[in-house]
Amino acid sequence: MSPAPLYRQIADAVRMDISTGRLPPGSKLPSERELIDRFGAARGTVRAGLNVLITEGLITPAQGRGYQVQQHEVFTLDASRHENLLFSRPEDGDSFNNDVTQVGRTSSQELRVEVTEASAEAATRLEIPIGDRVVLRYCRYFVDETPWSIQATQYPWWLVNAHPRLADPVDVREGTTRYLADRGVKQVDFHDEWSTRMPTPDEARELQIGPGVPILVWVRTGYSPASQPLRRTVTVLRGDLSRVTYDIGDRKSSPHREAEGQ
Repeated sequence: MSPAPLYRQIADAVRMDISTGRLPPGSKLPSERELIDRFGAARGTVRAGLNVLITEGLITPAQGRGYQVQQHEVFTLDASRHENLLFSRPEDGDSFNNDVTQVGRTSSQELRVEVTEASAEAATRLEIPIGDRVVLRYCRYFVDETPWSIQATQYPWWLVNAHPRLADPVDVREGTTRYLADRGVKQVDFHDEWSTRMPTPDEARELQIGPGVPILVWVRTGYSPASQPLRRTVTVLRGDLSRVTYDIGDRKSSPHREAEGQ
């Protein structure tokens, strides 16, 4: 079998340096000149090898000159507890803030709220006519000042009429799930859909992710005890910074949570 092209050999060697810890997260790569001398390659060949690693999400161009190893401080989302009011207090804030602060990290968000029309997919999930008015609450969430996810939640107009804080262009301090539950509108069932894909240009910009990094897409529909849809939430998470766990069944605790810092 013929050997791999030189640019692939360069990519493989630098990737090995990263995976073995010789180049730890956040460290600068050797300069292009050093890589040229190490591999006896032309500058264009070295850059082609580095572009492979950029596409894989392993390195990123550094400020100024050169390249650095991408820092991946993964945040674990316990989807079994997320939005479960039994595991949070009103003073802890919304579910995202509670999830992040419980593991000793900091959270922040950017919010916008608007009235829009239900798309075909949203109308199907919310069981309303296409084009009906809905309130969209759109958040960009940060973990330790790094963009981690973007979330778009749509509420049907009949629910907004009954509970107008859903349309306020400000953060609902206790979280919208608790706000509704405190007024007798409890979400007791959820339908979740998970998928992966590459980000759109807008998603890549908002999440500040480079080429080659996929996203996780989580679509959740919340239902009342009468099986009436109350909201549809689409959450887009960075694939390089996210790990999702579930507990399925009747266990009261997980032996893995302490090991994961949950």
